[in-house]
Amino acid sequence: MRIGLYPGTFDPITLGHVDVIRRAASLVDRLVIGVAINRDKGPLFDLEERVAMIEEECAKLSSETGTEIIAHPFENLLIHCAHDVGATVIVRGLRAVADFEYEYQMVGMNRSLDNTVETVFLMADAKHQAIASKLVKEICRLDGDVSKFVTPAVNDKLRAKLSK
Repeated sequence: MRIGLYPGTFDPITLGHVDVIRRAASLVDRLVIGVAINRDKGPLFDLEERVAMIEEECAKLSSETGTEIIAHPFENLLIHCAHDVGATVIVRGLRAVADFEYEYQMVGMNRSLDNTVETVFLMADAKHQAIASKLVKEICRLDGDVSKFVTPAVNDKLRAKLSK
């Protein structure tokens, strides 16, 4: 069984993330969405909320693709998370050249730690390349329309969270 790991903060999950998840699901038998517990980033949504949004969105994708997709919170090294879930492939989404420079360094470090875990880069679809969770939150916070960037369910959760 080929197991892939797609890590991120997913605060919140965007249509760009969903696009990469859909395409990554066609490459593996099980796709684990690694939800990073990154206290330094100060996420808008707590871990349980982010996991719940991912599970809700991925249930639909799992049915569509026939691939098991699960959410897995982690706070350790990415390569250790890959070991924990049995992943042999790490999936990383790219939006721009700037993403590649950072990701290139990460691949080098991960390969130094374990050269049996491969990293696969998937470019976000052109219509999703500009989407970043940070910008989605800022637009929503300033009462802008983010419906082009997130699913309706995530949009509702963003609006509810930011109206408090």
